[in-house]
Amino acid sequence: MKRIGLTGGIGMGKSTATRGFRRARVRVFDADAAVHTLQARGGRAVAPIAAAFPGSVVNGAVSREALRQAVLGKPEALRLLERIIHPLVRDMQRRFVARARRDGQRMVVFDIPLLFETRGGREFDLVIVVSAPAAVQRARVLARPGMTPERLSAILARQMPDAEKRRRADVVVRTGLSRHHADQAIRRIIRECRA
Repeated sequence: MKRIGLTGGIGMGKSTATRGFRRARVRVFDADAAVHTLQARGGRAVAPIAAAFPGSVVNGAVSREALRQAVLGKPEALRLLERIIHPLVRDMQRRFVARARRDGQRMVVFDIPLLFETRGGREFDLVIVVSAPAAVQRARVLARPGMTPERLSAILARQMPDAEKRRRADVVVRTGLSRHHADQAIRRIIRECRA
């Protein structure tokens, strides 16, 4: 079974790419969605986060805003949070792969925004980076509700520069040209992986 890593900075078009894979019936593990599940009421990360960051859990679920404030500009706090979250996400990934293998899937995709920043991508057969020009990225992200230029700057400061991600990629999918262009690139990748 081929394991494909999909990454790219905020606003680069990962959602468009994952929709293309899903339309082709390729299973996608969404790391962000996994983190949301872990931090929701009853999630496995709630208790350890509550212990490490008092006041970050409200009504049985992690308050993303309170947690963001608890780690913003505090590298040691952020590393502590990552030590809580990353092993839990990896456990969810192992289960995802086991189910896909059991169901006879020929390939799976892992949508991991901080793939290079957290693991390097060596465990994948292919790493795809989605990329768009900086002006397109900025416009996309600032159009999101609640996003500010300051918050975008803080997010970008944690992410590897786009040029470095493209350099490390096996394949780069350009999403700034058109959705049709990106969809064609994804379909080509799927055909090649299935061949």
